[in-house]
Amino acid sequence: MMPDTHILSKLQTARQNIMEQLSQVIVGQTAVIDELLISVFAQGHCLLEGVPGLAKTLMVSTLARTLDLRFSRIQFTPDLMPADITGIDIIEESRGLDESSRGSRAYRFLEGPIFANIILADEINRTPPKTQSALLEAMQEYRVTVGRNRHPLPQPFFVLATQNPIEQEGTYPLPEAQQDRFMFKVFVAYPSFDEELEIVRKTTSLDTDDIKPVLTAAEILELQKIVRQVPVSDFITRYALALVRQTRIHGDSQKEQGIPDIVRQYVSWGAGPRAVQHLVLGGKARALLNGRTHVIVEDIQTLAKPILRHRLVMNFLAQSDNFSADMLVDHLLESTPTKEDELFRDHRFQRLFAG
Repeated sequence: MMPDTHILSKLQTARQNIMEQLSQVIVGQTAVIDELLISVFAQGHCLLEGVPGLAKTLMVSTLARTLDLRFSRIQFTPDLMPADITGIDIIEESRGLDESSRGSRAYRFLEGPIFANIILADEINRTPPKTQSALLEAMQEYRVTVGRNRHPLPQPFFVLATQNPIEQEGTYPLPEAQQDRFMFKVFVAYPSFDEELEIVRKTTSLDTDDIKPVLTAAEILELQKIVRQVPVSDFITRYALALVRQTRIHGDSQKEQGIPDIVRQYVSWGAGPRAVQHLVLGGKARALLNGRTHVIVEDIQTLAKPILRHRLVMNFLAQSDNFSADMLVDHLLESTPTKEDELFRDHRFQRLFAG
């Protein structure tokens, strides 16, 4: 079922209202906010990377206020334990009026901070892998397991994590399996001169913000369902597949004939199927946010870098040549046909699609 004009208008209005509310606190960063909203409506998680002082934490907490969702911030440190995130079972003694049960003991689950709608995993790379992995089940299955019991998490549920790329001591890089759980890896850049001037004015005066909720949890869940109803043509799906499958150098000889030489030169491992799923879902959400009921090539191209950059394992030669995953994605976007007949007739892509 294709979304009607009323739904499109509602989503665009919600986006505009969210932007207006965020602009009271956040200056600039429009592209970052757009990617955050796409991940929210596509039911994904987001990893924000940037140097300190770029308002990553403030951006996430303010977004939670505009969405009228329960927000929880977890400060990741080297001594943080999994139970500090998920919660624990405690022994509780009955103090009721019934004499027969008074003094009996039973386990009661005490919820951890992960039981919220929006989780800010602040400086996620500062805690060891044992604690980082506590998020894996929550991000994929939307539940946590403590002891023998499984506890469902509230819906909607998003993990928005931040990390600092410039510090190496006392940090634990996220394993590839956990990075793959994030829909986007978003780079938060320095502000422009005018934006920084406005930041200084806002933060050194007595101005106060008046953030008002724009969407409720029920409305977000409804919009997430609508995103999945957006139709995608066979060509758009194949275009997304073409981008991702070109990054995989481990396969049978026939398919590897379609792999570009630059991928063989610089890539150790390519992106998995989750990358294609997120490209299509993200394309659907972006289409709706831009007032369209169908996905176009531009949607896939715009989201290719934040979706693929953390899923490509670049080799040592790429590091020594200062060749980044973003540069590789640029090459793939330039060399992949954007017209249906050209893509389907290209012998290189016929090999990639074989089997």
